[in-house]
Amino acid sequence: MNTQPDFEHLVPDVMLDAVEQATGLHMTGLATPLPSYINRVYDTQTMDGDRLIVKFYRPGRWSREALQEEHDFVADCAADEIPVIAPLALNGHHTLYEANGLFFTLFPKRFGRQLEINNDTDWIRVGRLLGRIHIAGSKHEAHARTDLHPAKSTATHIRDLLENGHITPRYESEFHDLTHRILDDIMGLFDNTEFIRIHGDCHCGNLLDRPDEGIMVIDFDDMMVGPPVQDMWLLLPDIADHCKHELNLLLRGYEEFREFDDHTLRLIEPLRAMRIIYYLAWCSRQINDHKFRENHPEWGSDAHWGREINDLKHQIEVIHAHLR
Repeated sequence: MNTQPDFEHLVPDVMLDAVEQATGLHMTGLATPLPSYINRVYDTQTMDGDRLIVKFYRPGRWSREALQEEHDFVADCAADEIPVIAPLALNGHHTLYEANGLFFTLFPKRFGRQLEINNDTDWIRVGRLLGRIHIAGSKHEAHARTDLHPAKSTATHIRDLLENGHITPRYESEFHDLTHRILDDIMGLFDNTEFIRIHGDCHCGNLLDRPDEGIMVIDFDDMMVGPPVQDMWLLLPDIADHCKHELNLLLRGYEEFREFDDHTLRLIEPLRAMRIIYYLAWCSRQINDHKFRENHPEWGSDAHWGREINDLKHQIEVIHAHLR
């Protein structure tokens, strides 16, 4: 018997009823879906005229504890006056609500445009922001979030892809050998490395430029525990060896607030390989979702895995060149 909460039929009327029942708010009929494949996110309005963003979390992805750790991290950033959009705690209570087996939260609506990094000053500004976020991230631990160590997260992703039969027979053995070679090559690089709470998905799409508040960081949904450099490399326009100028500017801003271990720059290309594998595992969990199949009709085919194998081979070469 399927006991999974009904997420696919979370239409506006159902969503608004759930919000009213769980929070006591009185909502208008406004419910504009916002782009989000993983979760269900709506732009809504209360009868008092307050605009709210309602975010329903995809069931089975995060536990209650993991979601609360996300909220706690954002709250720590807000307490340090870092521009973030903190979940609302109505009537002075909690920020995480539950309705019909689904967890959701509410955010005040904020406007801003995606940050464009156009000059040296912008890179330094982003570095300062990351330094401040990591000060907040280092204040507490998180035990229910992803641990971005290859022996934990990446090894699990590889095992899931192989054991669940997602790789076609033509490429299964080669995928096994390549990914385990990557693990062997990078595992020791993470020894004696600082792991703290980090944003985890820090690219320009998650940075808003607000003239009155500076750079605002959004979407802590992939918050994890990992090396601070993870929040830097996704911003780079190319591989690490081609972005030394940008990295130096990021670090100049970062170290105005927090010391950075320069030795962890060698983790950038291993982390890129880990993200490739992570994304493959993430996609494998979406294969029964009709929207995913419509948008990725070739996923899982021989052609798809041939391209992924080539990408992994190339990334191994990049890692070796970066570590020389």
